[in-house]
Amino acid sequence: MTRLLLTLVAVLMPLAAAAQPYPDAQRIVSIGGPVTELIFLLGAADRVIARDTTSSYPEEVNDLPDVGYMRQLSAEGVLSVGPDLIVTRDTAGPVEAMDQLRAAAIPMVEVHDGYSADSVVAAMRTVGVALGLPERGEALARQAEADFAALKAKAAAGPAVRVMFVLSNQGGRLNVAGAGTGADGILSLSGAENVMAAEFQGYKIVSDEAIIAAAPQVILMMEPTGNPETDDLRAGVMDLPAVKQTPAGAAEALVRVPPAALGFGPRTAALAGALHDTLANAVK
Repeated sequence: MTRLLLTLVAVLMPLAAAAQPYPDAQRIVSIGGPVTELIFLLGAADRVIARDTTSSYPEEVNDLPDVGYMRQLSAEGVLSVGPDLIVTRDTAGPVEAMDQLRAAAIPMVEVHDGYSADSVVAAMRTVGVALGLPERGEALARQAEADFAALKAKAAAGPAVRVMFVLSNQGGRLNVAGAGTGADGILSLSGAENVMAAEFQGYKIVSDEAIIAAAPQVILMMEPTGNPETDDLRAGVMDLPAVKQTPAGAAEALVRVPPAALGFGPRTAALAGALHDTLANAVK
């Protein structure tokens, strides 16, 4: 069995971002919602002793101690729970805290945070190898590859819906998604066109003129979170004069997605497929 495990690790290592295997780790701190979800999906939930604030799925993960928000971590806080392995997204921070964790005598596996099908598949292999579960990681990766291929074929069968993703409404000024964002990635996977992808990278507040010129068919936003401060920043978008002058505004075409759709975890193919169907129905 040991020889089989080592053989599989050797075969899968190039595909798993050179992750080292830690099959004996029993006190794992997981940082990043998609990473935590993946560990649970791999059947290693009983080895996780703490998680970060962004890790809220599946539901039982909320019973674990919370070491803080992924981008505002304290090295002391993470180490205080006594981990023997830290599995984190490579966008966790701040830099100083991550440097302290790398310097600690605790193994740390950093999973690439990307917005593509390839990044989802690579994460499955990376975490599978890291936990000493390469067979399970590979099985998940192969299924995901098949799911993404089927979605790509489905999306190619119809015209691309023109979509504007609105992150927030700041007093009538919209902060929208350009290229290199989770919103752009999920729209691409769903077969839609992000109308701002060619204009800029990241998120940016845009002018009324830019909104009208982009002519989106659908406005896409995140589902309400139950947080009044956050939800208030997404209110009133469809009532704005500039939005009303777009095809989306004229048709009152507003679609919402769960926050997990922008996280690129194990459910990404399913979430992108659901978004494809919802957008297609919104422009009928």
